[in-house]
Amino acid sequence: MAGAAVLGFLVALEFAAHRYGLPGPITSQVREVIFPPKSGPLLYASMALMLVVLTWRQRFIAVGVAIGIDVAFGLVRWAMDVKVTEGHPFGNGALWVILGYAVIAVTRRSGPERVLLLKGVGLALLLVAGRKAGDTWLLITSTTRPVVLDQYVATADHALGNPSWVMGRIVTATGSIGFNVLDFVYGQLAVAAVLVALYQLRNVAAEGRFPGHHLVRSFLAIGLLGPGIYMIFPVVGPIFAYGDGTEHWAAVSLWSESHSTAQWAVADLWPGTPPPITAPHHMPFDGITPRNCMPSLHTAWAVALFIHSRKGPRFLRFAGTFWLIATLCATLGFGYHYGVDLVAGVVFTLTIEAALRSFDRGWDRSGVRLVAYGATVFTALLVSYRHLSLEMAEHPWLSGPLLLLAMGSVIYGYVRTVARAQPEPGTAPAQRSEPQPELI
Repeated sequence: MAGAAVLGFLVALEFAAHRYGLPGPITSQVREVIFPPKSGPLLYASMALMLVVLTWRQRFIAVGVAIGIDVAFGLVRWAMDVKVTEGHPFGNGALWVILGYAVIAVTRRSGPERVLLLKGVGLALLLVAGRKAGDTWLLITSTTRPVVLDQYVATADHALGNPSWVMGRIVTATGSIGFNVLDFVYGQLAVAAVLVALYQLRNVAAEGRFPGHHLVRSFLAIGLLGPGIYMIFPVVGPIFAYGDGTEHWAAVSLWSESHSTAQWAVADLWPGTPPPITAPHHMPFDGITPRNCMPSLHTAWAVALFIHSRKGPRFLRFAGTFWLIATLCATLGFGYHYGVDLVAGVVFTLTIEAALRSFDRGWDRSGVRLVAYGATVFTALLVSYRHLSLEMAEHPWLSGPLLLLAMGSVIYGYVRTVARAQPEPGTAPAQRSEPQPELI
């Protein structure tokens, strides 16, 4: 049922994109069967998710076939003198292998083996489709939301001390080294998530089933629900609304002329000068820049990755912590988000995590209470950013701690709810028809 709902959403998004003359997620994915993919590492990471349902021998064969297909594609492009100017020169092979196993599942498998293989293929395709759906959503927000609320968010951000301006100056001072490290972490978040998911799903082939809750589910839920908030609360980010969109990039000589710069910015202030505290207003903006700031989904995904890495080995826990810290620094230091975006992103993630866990385990009172509380806090944050931003900026010593307290209360509630869900030592867990392993 969940797969059918996601497929229906993708089809609806495809029609919506074509209505605005934009490529939809399904069209974009079909194109990558032949043309250079936008993200080759993501396709191979998606294939890795599918491999959890196969034997080791089948995994080696699948990887070998994928690499062989990519080599063949590369030779053909070289022979035809086709230069890859956009996207990656590899990744088609991984997509072909995923689609090939879909055909094998339908034609050569039966019973539980077919179901398990189809679930693996579906999981891989959902991860890729989720990325495509997100790209389509961003194009739709820039087309359908001509007015943005950056002045309100920037004013509210004074309550936290304008962290984007502070971190922007720090990242700029580190030069190309600091930028490249953060840029890698920021751009490869999905690949890092796959590594955590592979650990969680490592026993799928042996057990013949998927666990009830894992990181991929969280990533998909965040990616499908988050862009809907963009439509309600459109924000472009400080580097565009308070700069010309090139300051930090030009400092490290990595800005390409093919990128579109921001239009109709308030002033060229980021990251040197925080915006003055004045009454905020709606501001018109260009039809190119995505309105993808509120909430910060990169923060949301990084928090989900951190949560799910807690049950892994030491290296995985360290990686989850590093990715969270580096992602927070990048979102602020690149001027993509305001500090209050990150606060909203944390609350957004914990609410979704609580809902998914409760759905998996059964809706008890503590789960329902936490989801309702998280949704209430998230709504209150958006309302305060929109209607109380000036008051927040004028009283930062009161509003700033209140923002952090609201976020901290949701974190505390989530930790307590998770701890309460853990069985006491020596106590037999409640009987279920299909016991699910504990994966936070």
